[in-house]
Amino acid sequence: MIEYHADDYGMFRTQSQHIIDCYHNGALNGISIMPNSPYLAECMDAIKDIRKKLFVTVHINFVEGQPLTGVKASRLTDSDGNFNVGFAKLLLIGWVPVLRRIYYRQIRREVEAQILACRQYMNDDKFRLDGHVHYHMLPLIFDAMMDVVRENNLEVSYIRFPREDLNVYRKVSGKIKGIKPINVVKVLVLNTLAARNERKYNETLRRLGVEKKFFMGVMLSGHMFYDNVKECIPAAADVLADKGLSNMEILFHPGDVTDITEVSQITSKDDLDFLNVNSANRQKEAEALVKLGGGLKR
Repeated sequence: MIEYHADDYGMFRTQSQHIIDCYHNGALNGISIMPNSPYLAECMDAIKDIRKKLFVTVHINFVEGQPLTGVKASRLTDSDGNFNVGFAKLLLIGWVPVLRRIYYRQIRREVEAQILACRQYMNDDKFRLDGHVHYHMLPLIFDAMMDVVRENNLEVSYIRFPREDLNVYRKVSGKIKGIKPINVVKVLVLNTLAARNERKYNETLRRLGVEKKFFMGVMLSGHMFYDNVKECIPAAADVLADKGLSNMEILFHPGDVTDITEVSQITSKDDLDFLNVNSANRQKEAEALVKLGGGLKR
């Protein structure tokens, strides 16, 4: 089974409508929801009739907007109270014992607040977890997330491990366009972090019954266009079979932010570039989902 997944649902009203249109008109069957968005409740209410038909995942966020724990997350924010802590910084802090202890307290508290804020939206009372810009793979955040799961006795059915198999892209070399050097670096970093997290928590993940899924979406991040994806799916299916897996998650970002009011509320420059400046690419990813679904209204 393929899970056609869109991140960032609930960030803004219009942006979220762009995402859910891909369910009504295309192949979309999974969304990750922004726990700290002031629009989350409204956006979830808008899909209350179809929520149980979707894979709904908590999108742990340390990038966009403000923390749910406010000033208690002061080390993670700027003077305006918006998240302002980079991936590389948190990665390095995780290796410095004194700083790790200081940051861990605030991170664990915020992770707990975000996960529990989404409890009412989880189907079958089971949590699915991932992270905005894959921050949840950082050891400091992943460890905090697993501690929150343990301390709250949470049932977790799925955790996204954005670990991509390079063999997929070797098989379709010359047939796809848009792979950037920075994405290759991201894949290598995330593969390393995912391997660490799986190794450290192997027994816990097994005990929880966390499902393993083949993942695709970082190498072509920003270019998950139809022509690329249609080439990659058969190659991924072959690799998936070799690994003894039966399910796959393919990640898209169809939620472009073009409404002037919503654009003005984006707090992360990276999100602004990805969702607004490159909005044409987000629209092409939405088109890919429509084509993959046959363009049929449900």
